[in-house]
Amino acid sequence: MPVSGKKWRHVIINTRSSWLHGDPRGFRSRGHRIHSSGDYKHRPPKGEHEGLHRYRREHSRPEVRLNPDVRPLIGWGLIEYLHGCEHQVLVVAITKVHAHLLAELPDNISRVRAIMGKAKQYASRQVKAYLRGQVWARGGTFKPVNTRQHHRSAYDYILYDQGPNAWTWCFQDESDDGQIGRRRC
Repeated sequence: MPVSGKKWRHVIINTRSSWLHGDPRGFRSRGHRIHSSGDYKHRPPKGEHEGLHRYRREHSRPEVRLNPDVRPLIGWGLIEYLHGCEHQVLVVAITKVHAHLLAELPDNISRVRAIMGKAKQYASRQVKAYLRGQVWARGGTFKPVNTRQHHRSAYDYILYDQGPNAWTWCFQDESDDGQIGRRRC
């Protein structure tokens, strides 16, 4: 169970330009000013916001893709940063265009956003020799995990359902000493 003042969260972060406004998988802008009638589970009607998606693709930087060689560097960067700030991480998956984590973070969404922003920045620095410029999209999804069943489902989803090419890590993979490093946060 979480430490007082902390909450388990299923964190999802995307690479830059991997999910643009108008995306056929569904989307919503900040504050829901513009949004599709569906989401990634229940797709919106074909062609909805097609013009917006075309415009965004033409006016955005290219999609950042994490090739298999850099996925472990990104994953270890996220883990190292969060452990260094004394946040537990149970499982991580890094795929071509996004990352999933199950981490114990403050029960304050503003602090979570700040911590994850610094974690993304730290992980990006680990791959600057391979990927120049901005790696991550703004923000992310920080779903609270409130029940044991949800916790187990999120853990299994992250570890087992991200596809055969995902880089994954779980707390059971950690070295015997359990030390990854401490850092100022």
